[in-house]
Amino acid sequence: MCSLRLNGFWKDQTVLAKRIIPCLDVHAGRVVKGVNFLNLRDAGDPVDIAARYEQEGADELVFLDITASHEQRDIMLDVVQRTSEVCFMPLTVGGGIRTLEDIRELLKAGCDKVSINSAAVKDPDFIREAALRFGSQCIVVNIDPRRVASGEPSKFPEHLRVVPRALPEKESFAKGLSILDSQPSTCFWDVHINGGRVPTGLDAVAWALEVERLGAGEIVLTSMDADGTKDGFDLEITKAVAEVVEIPVVASGGAGSPQHLCEAVTEGQASAALAASIFHYGEYTIAEAKRYMAEQGVPVRMTST
Repeated sequence: MCSLRLNGFWKDQTVLAKRIIPCLDVHAGRVVKGVNFLNLRDAGDPVDIAARYEQEGADELVFLDITASHEQRDIMLDVVQRTSEVCFMPLTVGGGIRTLEDIRELLKAGCDKVSINSAAVKDPDFIREAALRFGSQCIVVNIDPRRVASGEPSKFPEHLRVVPRALPEKESFAKGLSILDSQPSTCFWDVHINGGRVPTGLDAVAWALEVERLGAGEIVLTSMDADGTKDGFDLEITKAVAEVVEIPVVASGGAGSPQHLCEAVTEGQASAALAASIFHYGEYTIAEAKRYMAEQGVPVRMTST
C-alpha cells in the first residue's frame, strides 16, 4: 500500500483506503439532524449510536456539539467521555473549543482529535498554538462554506473582491490579496461560524490553505448549501479545496446514498466522506455503503461484521 505521512495524518494515495465517517451532531445531549443547519430533528442517544457504528465497521466517528459556540458554553465532556468508552475507532470532537485547556480536557475525556471552527477564524494563531502543543495529528479545522457568488470574479460584489489569502510566514493573514489575482476558481464560498449562523467574508479555499500553513492536520469541509439535503456533496468546493491542500479533506454535507459517498472521494478527491442521516435513520448501513464503493473500485476497509 502506497501512502504519505503529512503533519501526522496519512494523506491518501490512489491505493490507500478511503474512510467512511458517521457524524453525530449533538444538541442538548441528543443526536440531531437538520437541513441547511436548520429544522433539527431527534436521531437518538449519542452513546447508543456510537456503539452501533463501532459494530458496523465505521472508520472514524465525528462528534459535534453544534450549539456550544453559539451559546458560548463548554462542550459536554460527560457525553464525550461516555461516547469514547464505547467507541474504539478514532473519535473527533468539536464545538465550543476556545482554549488550549479545552483541547486538553477533551483529549483526557477520550477523543483522538479535536475540531475547531469559530475560535480558529477569530484567532488563526490558535491553530498554530494548538498544533505546537498537541501535534498536528490531532488538530482538525472544520470549514463551513456557503456559495455566495459565482461567475467572473471581476463581476463579484466589491466586498468579495479583496479577501484574506494564505501569505508567507511573517506576513499577516488579514492583510489580504486581491481575489482577481489569486482566486483559482470562479466561485466564492463564504466561511461561516457559530454553527453556520455568522458569515465571515473569508473565502473557503483561501482559508483552507491558511489553516494548513498554520499546522492543522485535517480539514472537515461541510457545505452549508448541501447539508441535510441528501442531494449529494458539493463536489465543486470539495475538489477546489482538496486540489490545493496536502492534508486530508473530509467531505461533509449532502450524503443521500452510497453513490454520493463514492463521488465525494473520486470526483471530489476527498480523503474521506462524512454522513449522518442516511446512517442515523437506517436508510443504509456502513457495510452497505462500503460494499457499493468497493464494487465501484474505490479502496475501502472491509470488516467481517
